[in-house]
Amino acid sequence: MPSTLSATTDDDDIDASEEKARSGIQSIEVGFRLLDVLTREPRAMMLRDLAQRAGMSPAKAHRYLVSFVRLGVVSQDPVSGRYELGGFALQMGLARLARVDGVRLARIALAELRDRLDQTVGIAVWGNQGPTVVHWMESSYPAKASLKLGDVMPLLSSATGLLFAAYLPRSKTQAMLDRELAASKQTIADIEPLLANVREHGAARVEGMLLPTIHAFCTPVFDSTGDLALGLIALGHEGAFDTRWGGEIDAALRECARGLSYELGYRASDAPAH
Repeated sequence: MPSTLSATTDDDDIDASEEKARSGIQSIEVGFRLLDVLTREPRAMMLRDLAQRAGMSPAKAHRYLVSFVRLGVVSQDPVSGRYELGGFALQMGLARLARVDGVRLARIALAELRDRLDQTVGIAVWGNQGPTVVHWMESSYPAKASLKLGDVMPLLSSATGLLFAAYLPRSKTQAMLDRELAASKQTIADIEPLLANVREHGAARVEGMLLPTIHAFCTPVFDSTGDLALGLIALGHEGAFDTRWGGEIDAALRECARGLSYELGYRASDAPAH
């Protein structure tokens, strides 16, 4: 009899443990709704709007936000009181991206390329805010470009942005594109030749467009489905940066991008029509 009771108790304990594991921690799941809203929203938010979008009262949302701010997952503007994702959220995102095979392979390949060309190089991927710099390596004479990890590049005035605007489905870029077009008082028709030029050359190039005297290339790396996986960036100062199509920098970036695309399973015939 004792052994039967023991077995029953053990089984009950196992069932209870499994049920507890399945149930999770509800408060974490509730609080995550706030982070989910902030991730999807392109700008900082007032408490009432954030709470409404997350489906909770402002008082309840505020309690979660106080803890998130302490942990660095969320930050609050001391002047406007608006909330946005904090520095730790960026670090988590970058850590996740660093574990993606394409980014890891590109970091290794770019280290060799930087040493060979002695040019500043980087990697950009499409994030929830737009084309985002996730890796950066300076040359021995760094370009005085105020770029840093996590920076989101403009679509219409940077080589990186033009590349993503040209190769990503319009459904992904439309919202950001509309904002930049409205700010610059241009139309889609005005910028279509720019995007067509990027696709024609198979890469994007700017000469002093975003930063005076700073030139840049951004070359696409494609994944196994033929979609744009990331962009390889090279930039440098006027006079020390070869901007020619087919020049040393352009050719080296293309060679590197082809190798990475191959490693990701890309075949030229997989490329979707744009």
